Amino acid sequence: MKTIREYYTFSFVFTAICFALAAWYGWSSTGSLTATLGILWIVLVLSILEVSLSFDNAVVNATVLRDMDPVWQKRFLTIGILIAVFGMRIVFPIAIVAIAAQVGPLEAIDLSLNNPAEYERIVSDAHVGIAGFGGAFLAMVGLTFFFDNEKEVHWIRIVEQSINKFSNVPAVEIGLVLLLVYFVSTLLPAADDVTFLTAAILGLVTFIAVHAIAAIIEEREARKKAVGEIVKSGLGGFLYLEVLDASFSFDGVIGAFALSNNMIIIALGLSVGAMFVRSMTIHLVKTGTLAQYRYLEHGAFWAIIVLGMIMLLSARYHIPETVTGLLGAVLIGLSFLWSVRYNRRYPDEATTSAD
Repeated sequence: MKTIREYYTFSFVFTAICFALAAWYGWSSTGSLTATLGILWIVLVLSILEVSLSFDNAVVNATVLRDMDPVWQKRFLTIGILIAVFGMRIVFPIAIVAIAAQVGPLEAIDLSLNNPAEYERIVSDAHVGIAGFGGAFLAMVGLTFFFDNEKEVHWIRIVEQSINKFSNVPAVEIGLVLLLVYFVSTLLPAADDVTFLTAAILGLVTFIAVHAIAAIIEEREARKKAVGEIVKSGLGGFLYLEVLDASFSFDGVIGAFALSNNMIIIALGLSVGAMFVRSMTIHLVKTGTLAQYRYLEHGAFWAIIVLGMIMLLSARYHIPETVTGLLGAVLIGLSFLWSVRYNRRYPDEATTSAD
């Protein structure tokens, strides 16, 4: 069995490479030791910010991955991380600028390197739509976990059992998200409310579409299994995880501009954080940590609901990313402590789960 250090070796190597690139970029572009150290500091802070915002992402990734075929697990942890690092941390901000400013990708890259203030302005102006899409998608992810009539384990018992009573009501979570989206839209100026509502509806449709694809694939596999074929596909889960990772990334990418408007610095810092999320995901899946700590998933999904609500509200109010990360860390930390306490009270159940 691997040691904890081995799970994170690649991430530390990747971090060293990113910091070396940041040092080279800082020195070659400024020629100043002080400025270079300042860039390295920003990359470090961005890395920590991304990890703090994304630990719940790692827990949810592990929740889905543990039920996926090993082949698709490997594909997500290889191809998927390339999409997460290169696609969401580099291509996504450039795509926003290209679409918003109606320019080509090369012009958007030139804008990010030579006119970072304008680049930051364009990305920030797109925040209303991003908040609507990402917030609605994440809120659906969190609520769907709790509105599950087969769910038997409850952490915050009074709240979760009350929610569970309505789990047989069709599309109840969609109705709740629509009400929240409508409420936030009433707080926005007329110039932004339609954009926000449209993006939020697209977030809901994306969530439904990804789950529909997964359901179709599962039904097809069930038919094949019934006639003796052994064929498994994790395509539905793979697509779901990629969209989920994208939704988590929105907050980090937008928040990164509070520290720097340089695309290269942002990409290096967020990529380090994304790589550690991958390592945490592998660690959780391979060691069976979720089975050992029965309430850890609950804490992660509560954190996702909070993040989704904060993203929606961020279309109107500025909420510091440190607050988002702190709330998520507190919820996950409390669920971990409650799990430890449960394991001490019922050691036999904890041992069985770990096996």
